[in-house]
Amino acid sequence: MQLDYIDEINEYGDNIVRLYDFDSAEAGKFRQIVHQTILLDKKSLDLSAIDFIEARNCKLTLRLSDEDEGITTSDQKQFYCDMTIAGYEQMIKLLEQFCNKETKGYQFLYDIDIQTDFLFSPAGTW
Repeated sequence: MQLDYIDEINEYGDNIVRLYDFDSAEAGKFRQIVHQTILLDKKSLDLSAIDFIEARNCKLTLRLSDEDEGITTSDQKQFYCDMTIAGYEQMIKLLEQFCNKETKGYQFLYDIDIQTDFLFSPAGTW
C-alpha cells in the first residue's frame, strides 16, 4: 500500500491524498487498524508508521475532532485528517467493499467540500 499527494488534479485546484496499490488483505488490515486505533483506543494514527504503508511524498495522520474537517496541511508534506467518531465510522463502512474481494474501483473516504480529498483506490485511479 502506498500513500502520496497529488497537487491540482483539476481546473479548480483540488488535490488528492491517496492510498493505493493494495489488495483486499491489506485493505482489511488497514480498516482494522483504523477501527482499533481511532474508534476504540481514541488515539491519532500516523499512516507512515504502519509497516505495510509506504509514504512516498507526504505523511498523513488521522485524528479525532469535534467536527468533520477532512484533510488539511500547511506545507504539502505533513497532512492531518480531522474527523468525528461518526466520520470515521462512515469511513470504515466505505472501506468494507475493498476488504471482501479484489476490485478495481475507488472510493473517496469523505464527502466534505474542501480542497483536498482522501482517495482509496487499489489501482490508484479515479
